[in-house]
This record gives sequence, C-alpha cells and structure tokens, in this order.
Amino acid sequence: MAESTTREQVFSVVKENVTGILDELDEALIVESAALKDLGANSLDRAEIVTGSMEDLGLAFPMRELAGVGNIGALVSFLYSKANG
Repeated sequence: MAESTTREQVFSVVKENVTGILDELDEALIVESAALKDLGANSLDRAEIVTGSMEDLGLAFPMRELAGVGNIGALVSFLYSKANG
C-alpha cells in the first residue's frame, strides 16, 4: 500500500477479506465492535482473514503478536499501527 495508509483503508481491506472468506455474511454486520468468531468465522477462517489482510497491506509479522486482538476494530488498529509504524 501507499506510504501512509489510513485507518479507513485498513478497515476496507479487512472488510474485503472478511466478505471473501465469509461470503454468506451480510456486509452490514462487519463493524468494528464485532468479533470475527461471533460473525461465524472459525479459527481457520480467522487466520485466512488476517493473513489475507496482511498480504494486501504488504505486512509481515508473527501471528502471535495478534494474541490480544478481540474484535475487528482492534485488528484494524493493530494493522494500522503496523502499516504506519
């Protein structure tokens, strides 16, 4: 992505990956307060969403760094800080 990635761009990338993996999901449910697990994503789905988002943003880091991420907003914030860190 560009040198300076906005938080909105990161949310858009995450949302694209969520809809790509959970194609039956109503897009209106993809809000920052939602947990991927609560949206029906199993552990493999969640890993695919995260790795797809990382790839789209050109990021690489150990998955264990995401241990405390509890919802989409926290994931977006984490990826945003990595993209701009």
